[in-house]
Amino acid sequence: MVKCTDCGKLACYSGELDNIPTKGYCPMQTHKEVLEKARKQYDEQEIRRVSQESARVEAIGYCQWTRVQETMEFATRMGFQKLGIAYCIGLRREARTLADIYRENGFEVVSVCCKSGSIPKEDIGLRDDEKIRPGTYESVCNPIGQAMVMNAEKTDLNVIIGLCVGHDSLFIRHSKALVTCLVAKDRVLAHNPVGAIYTAKTYYRKKLFEKE
Repeated sequence: MVKCTDCGKLACYSGELDNIPTKGYCPMQTHKEVLEKARKQYDEQEIRRVSQESARVEAIGYCQWTRVQETMEFATRMGFQKLGIAYCIGLRREARTLADIYRENGFEVVSVCCKSGSIPKEDIGLRDDEKIRPGTYESVCNPIGQAMVMNAEKTDLNVIIGLCVGHDSLFIRHSKALVTCLVAKDRVLAHNPVGAIYTAKTYYRKKLFEKE
């Protein structure tokens, strides 16, 4: 089983390929054919260009540009003009500000809220007691609808702002355009999910390592 997180040699990073772990958890040892197939994918013109421009943005803006800036620079380098914003209704203010930023920088913006379509939760088989507020009308998030609207609008690049876990997965699966995540939802940690990782061995230890 591949376990890159157990590795301390980082041969893939350093290029010291004679130092590849031999314990059977390194994909460069156990999945050579798979990685060779992956490598050949970068010969495809569009994939190569995406990979090249991503690397260039990383190098030029390294530790200088915010992700908002990096996204715009990547879009510019790729020749993308129409950007889609797929956002959670709870982050509508942030989405509106981002749309303003994109337009100010010369992009066209398509924005679609997660509740578009207004599908009652009952329509997907949820019971009333499974709602956030039982006894009230609640529409389920509609990431497939968001993606299909983006597809109809022919966006060049779609940006996720705070879609729920799983809903973001459905959006990515159904989007025809490339997708990047700007904001990962975490209602508890002010949309900074890595905070739970940083405190996993201290404040959040009991919540995240309950089996210990």
